Amino acid sequence: MTDNVVPLRPSRPCPICGKKSAPSFHPFCSKHCVDVDLNRWLKGSYAIPAVEPPDDWDEATGEAPEQD
Repeated sequence: MTDNVVPLRPSRPCPICGKKSAPSFHPFCSKHCVDVDLNRWLKGSYAIPAVEPPDDWDEATGEAPEQD
């Protein structure tokens, strides 16, 4: 009876350990991998590095003011 069921999304490996993902923890394979991912978010491991502009940056022109 389940032969005609079409999965909505292709099966992908768990992004933490690489095992087959479980539908109840998608996209992870287990509660442990869910917790590992959450811990990485909370510690800031997934932060995107940014380059801060100088303090005298002019956002209107997108340039630093000229120095005399």
